Amino acid sequence: MKNTLEKIVRRAAQAAYTAGDLNSGDFGDIVIEEPKVASHGDFATNFALTGASTQKMPPNKIAEAIIRHMDDPEQLIRDTQIAGPGFINFFISPAAWLPVLQAVHEKGALFGAVNIGRGRRVQVEFVSANPTGPLHVGHGRGAVVGDALAAILNFCGFITDREYYINDAGRQIRTLGSSVYLRCMELAGRATDFPEDAYQGEYIYDIARSLMDEKNAALFEMDADSAVDACARYAADKILENIRTDLKNLGIGFDTWFSEQSLYDSGKVAEAIRVLLEKNLAYEAEGATWFKSSLFGDEKDRVIVRGNGLTTYFASDIAYHMDKYDRGYERVIDVWGADHHGYVPRLTAAITAMGREPEQFRVVLAHLVNLVRQGVPVSMSTRAGQFVTLREVVDEVGVDAARFIFLTRHHESPLDFDLELAKQKTNENPVYYVQYVYARISSIMKKAAAEHSIGSHDVDDPMLAMLTEPEEIQLMKQMAKYPEAVAGAAKMMEPHRVAYYLMELAAAFHAYYNKHRVLTQDNELSRSRLCLVKGVRTVIGNGLTLLGVSTPETM
Repeated sequence: MKNTLEKIVRRAAQAAYTAGDLNSGDFGDIVIEEPKVASHGDFATNFALTGASTQKMPPNKIAEAIIRHMDDPEQLIRDTQIAGPGFINFFISPAAWLPVLQAVHEKGALFGAVNIGRGRRVQVEFVSANPTGPLHVGHGRGAVVGDALAAILNFCGFITDREYYINDAGRQIRTLGSSVYLRCMELAGRATDFPEDAYQGEYIYDIARSLMDEKNAALFEMDADSAVDACARYAADKILENIRTDLKNLGIGFDTWFSEQSLYDSGKVAEAIRVLLEKNLAYEAEGATWFKSSLFGDEKDRVIVRGNGLTTYFASDIAYHMDKYDRGYERVIDVWGADHHGYVPRLTAAITAMGREPEQFRVVLAHLVNLVRQGVPVSMSTRAGQFVTLREVVDEVGVDAARFIFLTRHHESPLDFDLELAKQKTNENPVYYVQYVYARISSIMKKAAAEHSIGSHDVDDPMLAMLTEPEEIQLMKQMAKYPEAVAGAAKMMEPHRVAYYLMELAAAFHAYYNKHRVLTQDNELSRSRLCLVKGVRTVIGNGLTLLGVSTPETM
């Protein structure tokens, strides 16, 4: 509808210019928006105001010229008004919304798909938590944001792959191995000091017990370094296995699990450093090798090889992202925790140095999750390794509630996750509020078939013509917004837009259902209304599926 109105206004502006009622044929962008106040119409444009300087005319005169030359052969516009300093408000004919319902029924599961990707290859890398401990709720939010974003991009015509980057090299893995080894020594009755910077938590004991059951004395027959390495490999594999299970239980799978260690084993880290030096994008100073990140917008240059000859995490990240583009991805999206925001400029600098355009790389930062129970904060201290794991949250509230609630706020905003609210079967629970609409309409459809002998029918004009109630028009208007919501979520990389949309459509359905009966004594009216609510069910189902949330037929 917005696109159609934009074309109508542009044609009117061209006709007004040709007739001499406008002074310039330069119209620029014509923006159609929805007014915040319903009495101001269904849509509005500020074209008359933004074009005043170009046309060298008062906005009201421009608006009058546009309306005078407006051609609306499909009679979409019921009325137009000039408001304020020159806004043009459009009031859409109720009949103009009927094709939306036809499109929903015709396209079914594909309604809302907008081919903005045109087959371009995109990689979404998300979670990528170090295999040094269980996933927590913060990881869960990033996981759901990344997974939903990948689904939305795929729905919008991108060829999208999901990837998990396994940080299985470097100091944190060595620390993990040392932590487990020390706990093994403790379990074996050997006196040992446990340093503060070691990994705490009962899960380290669990891994140590499991390892002792398998290795026992053999572990202590090795030298200390070999034993720590063995503990590190064993522990990382165990933790990664649990991470895979937790993510699978959350409905998340990956096309690729990419090992950081493989970058070293294949020589790709050394190759990346060599390329940077060859291109004069890196230099040696103070015994270290530095990447010239300050040339590409970073605040200072960054070390990629330390004075002791060991590479930094940044070096492997550069090699990793070089590898991503070498694999043919036209766009790379990383979903990180908000605590990594300071890392964005340096990696962006590295990618720019690779010759990539800014739009080919994007970091989505998922902010903190505050767990509460009936408004009271739940302790999430990690100092002693005691924290609420993602598994515990999903086990308590369920997959659907966890996924949907993670998406009820913009990923850059902190999220309060109320465990008790997530379990309630009330309209206060957002996932229940939306899923109930799907289940309610499913129940109505079964009742229509069983008690009224009304089954599926083709959508025809006489049937649609009976949908004249304001709440019915509002439902069709809401359904018309779905493709725009999906496209906006893909373009802005904001999957919460789909969750917001679903709550708005659910609210419109509840308002309709509370005022009107779908199944009435008049079978023709019943068929018309059943056609309407089935359309709502389709759109709700499409949106929930994109977010990885189930569509229950009973609740």
